[in-house]
Amino acid sequence: MFAVVGCSDCGALWVVEERPDSTSCPRCGTRHRYEKLKKFAETEAAEAAKEARSRLLQARGESDAELDDFASLERDAMDAGMDDDEFLTASGVDADAVAEAGEVDGGGSRSRREVVVDALRELDRPTAAEVRAYATDRGVDADYVDDALAKLRRRGEVSESGGRYRLL
Repeated sequence: MFAVVGCSDCGALWVVEERPDSTSCPRCGTRHRYEKLKKFAETEAAEAAKEARSRLLQARGESDAELDDFASLERDAMDAGMDDDEFLTASGVDADAVAEAGEVDGGGSRSRREVVVDALRELDRPTAAEVRAYATDRGVDADYVDDALAKLRRRGEVSESGGRYRLL
């Protein structure tokens, strides 16, 4: 059950779900006992209560235009403007080339840290040299790998024993 209620202090309208003992006005913060509040509408659905509140605000003159229901407004907003291809073309970008480039990419880029962690995850108890080789094959410089391994070890995310690393 949803009710559209009004504040006796500032006149704000809001939607209340169920029947709470008390509720606060979202505009002025005044606390009201639910039983004492004026109920302008009571509905079973939240959308219907929102619609009723909108109509009451419109009738008060707090709304300038004739408004449709929320679902229609959302549909109209989605239909307004241009789609992605029109936007790219208007910006001077070949939309087909962008779509083609998106299809070629296999799964997004990985951060340098993620590549180091991937090496630790995929290789079986690798040495620092093995992690370095894995990461450099994927474009990460060796100096970064050494720093990342040291940081991961200090944070307790990896352990190193006998020159071999293990992800914790």
